[in-house]
Amino acid sequence: MRNAPKSDRSLIRACRRGDVDGWQSVLDRYERLVFSVPRRYGLSPEDAADITQLTFTILIQSMDTLSEDSNLGAWLITVARRHTWRLLDRNRRKVASEHVGWAEATMLLASNDREGIEGWELSEWLNHGLSLVSKDCRNLLSALYLDHEQPSYADVAARLGMAVGSVGPTRIRCLKRLRQLLGE
Repeated sequence: MRNAPKSDRSLIRACRRGDVDGWQSVLDRYERLVFSVPRRYGLSPEDAADITQLTFTILIQSMDTLSEDSNLGAWLITVARRHTWRLLDRNRRKVASEHVGWAEATMLLASNDREGIEGWELSEWLNHGLSLVSKDCRNLLSALYLDHEQPSYADVAARLGMAVGSVGPTRIRCLKRLRQLLGE
């Protein structure tokens, strides 16, 4: 077995030639990354495996039209993310739920404005920060900033069982704590 190509450009060229080592190098380098996308959204290992398989199937189908200058990691993350969203959307329609989970919502927030690795890093940073704050802060910040319905303070207070007048001050304390934990 010869040495596997190192750059994405050489991997794409090797895969186009049908080089088995090239394909294995793509899998070795990116399979865990692709699998982690649906897992970060809270999907089961089985669903993550299905999305991973689908993502690499799409790569195979797209290989001839993929630019040699493509960043395979970012391209694969984008494909996996879009199929994860589709599955989440189907699941949401099946299970009526008015509250979006905080981990999923931070991923959506980060990915709406940024693509590829930058969006992934931002979402990792947000998820990490939210995992460090208390459950009450996480629930409050998620309701205020990550809920697609953008509820009012009154709605948030009712949902979380707190006084409307305490939402603002509690929000300030939670944001301050989040900033401290994230080193800002």
